[in-house]
Amino acid sequence: MICFCRIDDRLIHGQVVTTWVNIKKIEQIIVVNDKVAEDKIQKNILNMAAPQGVKVHTFGVEKFADVYKTTPIKKRTMLLFTNSIDVDRVVELGVDIKELNIGGMRYQEGRKQLTKALSVTPEEEKAFHSLMDKGVDITIQMVPNDEAKNMREVM
Repeated sequence: MICFCRIDDRLIHGQVVTTWVNIKKIEQIIVVNDKVAEDKIQKNILNMAAPQGVKVHTFGVEKFADVYKTTPIKKRTMLLFTNSIDVDRVVELGVDIKELNIGGMRYQEGRKQLTKALSVTPEEEKAFHSLMDKGVDITIQMVPNDEAKNMREVM
């Protein structure tokens, strides 16, 4: 079962590993990203970064949607994305996501900063609006101890 969906452009790192995985009692992490799915080195790094006993799987967006439709997810699962465009695509392809946590999308040239940890391109902003229009509850929260901020407050 999907217990937690998160966007964090750093993917698996200290905060994710030590806090969210424990609090949500996550048994496996599924990274959904086309580039990562094709990068053997990054996949190995993600496997090494995961806490002991937590399995990591990596899929491209379309492949994950196909697998989701045919294979029930039985373990407590975190879906991990790098951007809102991929999340919107999997929802469009039939993946049931009701809540989405934003951990971080770093500022770079050409991105609009919405909060300290969240910056978006116009395409990513559009994808967030699309997700909210579909009824996805989106909160910005780096770690569980931080106060969750509703995405509608910053857009």
